[in-house]
Order: sequence, then C-alpha cells, then structure tokens
Amino acid sequence: MIRESALDRILYQVKKLIPRSVFGFFQPMYHHLLAYGGALRYGFPSRGMKVIGVTGTKGKSTTVYLITKILEDAGYSVAAIGSLGFKIKDKTWPNTLKMTMPGRFRLQKFLAAAKKAGCQYVVLEVTSEGIKQKRHIGILFDCAVFTNLHKEHLESHGSLEQYIKAKQELFKVTEHAHILNADDPYFGSFNAFPSEKKTTYGINTGDVRPEGLESHEDRSTFTLGSETVHLGLGGTFNVLNSLAAWSVGMLYDIRPAGMKKTLEGISSVPGRLEFIQKEPFAVVVDYAHTPDSLETVYKTLKHDGRKLICILGAAGGGRDKWKRPEFGAIAGRYCDEIFLTDEDPYDEEPNAILDQVQSGIRSDHTDVHRILDRKEAIRAAIGAARPGDTVIITGKGSEVSMALAGGVKIPWSEEEIVRDILASRSS
Repeated sequence: MIRESALDRILYQVKKLIPRSVFGFFQPMYHHLLAYGGALRYGFPSRGMKVIGVTGTKGKSTTVYLITKILEDAGYSVAAIGSLGFKIKDKTWPNTLKMTMPGRFRLQKFLAAAKKAGCQYVVLEVTSEGIKQKRHIGILFDCAVFTNLHKEHLESHGSLEQYIKAKQELFKVTEHAHILNADDPYFGSFNAFPSEKKTTYGINTGDVRPEGLESHEDRSTFTLGSETVHLGLGGTFNVLNSLAAWSVGMLYDIRPAGMKKTLEGISSVPGRLEFIQKEPFAVVVDYAHTPDSLETVYKTLKHDGRKLICILGAAGGGRDKWKRPEFGAIAGRYCDEIFLTDEDPYDEEPNAILDQVQSGIRSDHTDVHRILDRKEAIRAAIGAARPGDTVIITGKGSEVSMALAGGVKIPWSEEEIVRDILASRSS
C-alpha cells in the first residue's frame, strides 16, 4: 500500500508553521519542486510505461476502470489509480487518502512499484486539484482522455475559467495521443491542443459513434463497426464512458471483438449506478457529486408509476457550497421521498449543511426527512420502499471512509451497509 510517509508528515507540519499569505506566494514553486523531487527520487518511473491520463468532471473513475479491463483482457500488465482504488497487476487495495490523485511522492512511488512489477500500462485519474498542485509534473503521459466538463471546484480554482485551464494542462503536456468527447460543449477548449494522434467520440458526433443505441437504467445496446455490444451498465453516460475506453483500445490496436467481450463481461462498476438489489425494489448506490451528475442519475432511474426514494447529502464540509441548494432543487423535482443526511461534513456544522440543501427543495414537497446518522437514514429509506420502488443513495459511492470533525475518518462502505440492512429485513 502507498502509505503516508515521514516526509508527508514533516511537510504538513512545516506548512502549518508558514503564514498562509507567505505560503500562497511560494506555493507554485513549492509544488514544482516537490513534483520534480518525487520524480527524481524514484528515477522518473513513468518512462518505459505507457501512462494514460483520464480527466473530466464526471466519468473518470468508470472510464479508468473500463480501460484497465480492456487492456488486461488483451494480455497486458496494468496499474491503475483513482477514487475506486489502487491496482498493480493482480494486487488491489482501497484509496483511503480522500484524494483521487495522490500527492507527488506517493504517486511517483506507486509508478516505481508498477514499473518494478513489470506493468506496461498505467491508467490514471487526473484531477484539476492534482494539476493545480503540479502532481502531474514528472510523469510522461502517452495518452490524455477528456470525458466532459461541468462547473466544479470553483472555491478551489477561483473561477470556471481557471478550472478549465487546470484540466487543459494534461493536454498541453501529452504530445502523443488525445481522446476527446466531441459531444461535450467544452470539446473545442481541448481540441485546440495538438497531438500526434487524435480520436473523438460521442453519441451524436465523433470518430467513434454508436449506431442503434438503446439505453436503459441497467443496460444498453449499441453497434460499433461490425460489433454489437450488449453493455450491462445503464445510462447514456456509461455509453460515453465505454466509447472513451473503446477509443483507447483502438489507439493501442486492441481487437474490437476483444473489447466487445470485455465490456459485455462488466455488470457493474463499484459505486457508479451500482444496483445492490433489483427486486422486489431496487437499491442503487452512485457517487454523483455534481448537480449535473445527480440529475442524470435521477433521470435514468425515474419511471412513471414507480416511487423514487433518495438519500442525499452534500459536498464535503467547506467545499463547493454553491451545490447544496441545487442538489435540493434537483431532488425536489425528481424524488418522491427525500432523506437528507451526512456525507463528509469535516469541521462544518452538519445541520447547517442540511439547511442549505433543504433550502433548494420546493416548499410544497411534503415528504422530506432529516436523519444525520447516514446509516440510519439508509435504513429508514429502505424501510419506506415497497415493491417496484427505487432507493437511490448518492454522494459517497465506493468510498471507504467518512470524514468528520477534527480530522477523524471512520470506516465506511455504502454497499456493506445496504447489504446488512437488507439481510436483517429478510431474516
């Protein structure tokens, strides 16, 4: 496992001693030096491996997961990093860092371990915060993938323009291959950067485009060239994620028949529109952490005559507070019954977070409950479900901890909690 090192602890203590204004001035230099220092310490390990960076607001984790499976099934040794966890060949372990893209020394140490293990490919989630802190420097990227872009992390970056610029950095430093979602409104902002090879994909336009698309909440069917794919993942967003992964496979000359077999063998991605149960009522877990992704998930699961019961938290304490009323407004439009609860409050007052979420719910929505204990909120929502209903739990997905006040992290598994509650109901 990639654990916190003595250097991590020393740097954290040093930063605490430096006045914020002083550190802010020297911060870019600090991040540059750490990034190059980490790469130098571990001998620039990305050299000799093909590193695939996936960036975007949504879909990064699923796309990394699908690319990894396609490469592995084609016979390659693969390492992967993202919010779903760490992987070096057959060894996997959870990401407990509360950051999708590890810090510079951790990241370079992981790459060195992957190289030592004989990995040929590394698939990496590249975040805007990671780029802002220069964690990508010292990594030789062979391919950059753009999934989509929506308003996110504005409190960290200062503006949407700065957020976009951070994402664009990956494409500036990747010279060989770019794979881009041509359907996204911000496609042009990423297509502007040159590369030796460029592939576009999309449902409506692009080099890789499906024919005969049929998309449902838990499956999709589409044709790419001579191959008809029966995907066990629901929603058009998962079709787009699959198209991105397919485009990467094409780049590395993987046979379409092999990619079809791989995609058809995947029935779920942990914490991403993951059906824990389908009958007699559905229980679904999803990471949805932006207003757009929340609305997409609700639209996918909403059906006439079927009650949609939602367990909803909000962005982690202190972050992206603008989302909270929007989350409430979206839940108010789509959900028949709403359970508001904790997500990752950190040091912020949990009830204040819920107040902001609830402020967006329309005043005539009468079926709203507030239960701070997230496990009890899930239990109550499942208890309210009847045959044919759908319970959707958003916000944490496959995360393995919950962040509370004072730096406390408690172990957490949405899937295990749901399964335990369902088992206790049936016993």
